[in-house]
Amino acid sequence: MHKFCFFLFFIGLPAFLGQPLYGEKTALKIGEIPQIMSKFFRYHVEKKGLDAEIVQRCFALYLEQFDPDRCYLLEGECAPYLSITEKKAQAIALEMEKGNFSAFYELDALIARSIARADRLREGLFVAVLTISPAERTAGKRGEYARTEDELFHRMRLKLAQFYGAHVRHTKMDSPERKRQLVELFLLQIREKEFPYLGLHPSGEMLDTKEQEHMLSVRILKAFAKSLDAHSSYFSKQEALELRFHLEQQFEGFGIVIGNSIDGAFIVRIIPGSPAEQQGILAVNDRIVEIDGFSTRGLSFARVSDLMKKRASPQIHLGVQRQEAESVSDVFYVRLKKAPIVMDQERISVRYAPFGSGIIGCITLRSFYDNGQGVNSANDLQKAIAYLRSEGELQGLILDLRENGGGFLTQAVKVASLFMSSGVVVISKYGQDEIHYLRSIDPRKTYGGPLLVLTSKISASAAEIVAQSLQDYGLALVVGDVRTFGKGSIQHQTITSDNPDIYFKVTVGRYYTVSGKTTQMRGVIADIHIPTGFAPFSIGEEYLQHSLSPDSVPPAYEDSVADVDPRMHPWLSQHYLPYIQKKTTMYTDMLPHLRKNSQARIRKNPIYRAFLQNQDKIRKKLSGQSGIVIDWVRNFGLEELQVEEAMNVLKDIIYLQRQQEALSSEATR
Repeated sequence: MHKFCFFLFFIGLPAFLGQPLYGEKTALKIGEIPQIMSKFFRYHVEKKGLDAEIVQRCFALYLEQFDPDRCYLLEGECAPYLSITEKKAQAIALEMEKGNFSAFYELDALIARSIARADRLREGLFVAVLTISPAERTAGKRGEYARTEDELFHRMRLKLAQFYGAHVRHTKMDSPERKRQLVELFLLQIREKEFPYLGLHPSGEMLDTKEQEHMLSVRILKAFAKSLDAHSSYFSKQEALELRFHLEQQFEGFGIVIGNSIDGAFIVRIIPGSPAEQQGILAVNDRIVEIDGFSTRGLSFARVSDLMKKRASPQIHLGVQRQEAESVSDVFYVRLKKAPIVMDQERISVRYAPFGSGIIGCITLRSFYDNGQGVNSANDLQKAIAYLRSEGELQGLILDLRENGGGFLTQAVKVASLFMSSGVVVISKYGQDEIHYLRSIDPRKTYGGPLLVLTSKISASAAEIVAQSLQDYGLALVVGDVRTFGKGSIQHQTITSDNPDIYFKVTVGRYYTVSGKTTQMRGVIADIHIPTGFAPFSIGEEYLQHSLSPDSVPPAYEDSVADVDPRMHPWLSQHYLPYIQKKTTMYTDMLPHLRKNSQARIRKNPIYRAFLQNQDKIRKKLSGQSGIVIDWVRNFGLEELQVEEAMNVLKDIIYLQRQQEALSSEATR
């Protein structure tokens, strides 16, 4: 099911973040854009005013927002915007500062013409779906704009093929009629993306001029924010609510996750502890056929999810049909009330394996969250460690951050602090080279034994802070992909603020760990390579547009506390400075032996070998080689393989430590 477009009932997933939202309480006006831009410039670490470079980027990003798969626009149509001269761009910048955004009205006119052309070309898609090959279902998107209409049609066919491939594994395509329904669903979804550029509501009705102006303003601000750097963004209110959930891991809702197929919206998952689970009526694979009396038949997935989430009422009345229903009239009704839901099972998971007279533990932390009411990653991690200790003597620990994309910087500091005594965890540098130090001031360690941090190419931001901080101090070894994502920038955000006038995040600085090294672009380099499924793909900060360049600052192992109010120095001298964490080298001598053992185990493991061979095929295919057959379905049990190998590395560490302790004991006799 994971290949479908999922939607948490309270929230749209990131795939929807580029979509304008209708009916917001306050409509933006074009004339307000310069004032909003000025807010970004006040905060941004480097960009302090509108210039030719920002305008050039803004045009390219505006086109990218509309046509990321290069299925609409021709190269010749885009050229005037992608190769605009610095002189002309500067002139447009001056006009934009005055509130004149006529260039974007012209862009929208071009986009509207490309949509009309696409609608004409799509008339042949039903014939195309009948002849789709398995190879086309996994073809990647093209990087350049098309030169001809024939190329555009080919790309639409590939996009349809990928859509087909995502559905064919779970939905019967046993007749031309079923395939026709799939094409209709495909067209319904892409037309919803087109409607805002045509001034239309998802229902197809014309929007009033205020809403059209609002949507154009949102599109311009989104392109502008991204033109500053890879991580600055402008959000609508609904998008901000969605992101707030990810940061706080709680929301108010009904507790169902829905997916989409040619048979309509259906329940993918029921969230534990939610109103839907407590009622006990709904089941996975139930189809949603009515919402508050409105039939969902023929509606796109985005429209269905809009009906479910944009509600003033605290309850919802669903018409539901079982998967095995024999008649379309076989419908039952369920009424659900909204309630606060905390995503307990989404935040952290714990496992362990026996080892000697105790256990080796593994804790998976999926993000760095904090709801301001005690639900946060540091508290959950402490509880997880306490649980492991209740199960046996904790002889080694793996902190699994492979799919952790970050979160609150303060939580990264608190998590790192659980494994060290006092000391600097993060150094941050802002626009005027202003330096700040974030410290652990509690000398007590929650855990101080053998520790591995398991990472991947998508471990990012706060996850990279924790991994590199513990690596800097020599308190943990980092194992996983060769390096992590490489996001070493700090964002100010209004997403978790109460009733801000606008929702945005903007890059205000860079961060460094105690060594003075940044993770920006470089990522955290693994001490031991245990490749993940992300390894063959071009993932990381270096592949993003307009990323900040990396640099460094002086290390801070010897903390001078010069930045702290002198009135605090007596307290720091007594309670902080004597307990500063020293850099250790306890893993240094072990590393060659640990690497050799790990590589030998991976080579001898037939499943891991098969996985690595499949990765090599993926690399070759991505480089353009033809005739490569890849097993996309088999997962090789990779998650377990990596945890198992990390546990084996921990066992090696424990064994070597005991050897060293024995030798040291003999030497002192």
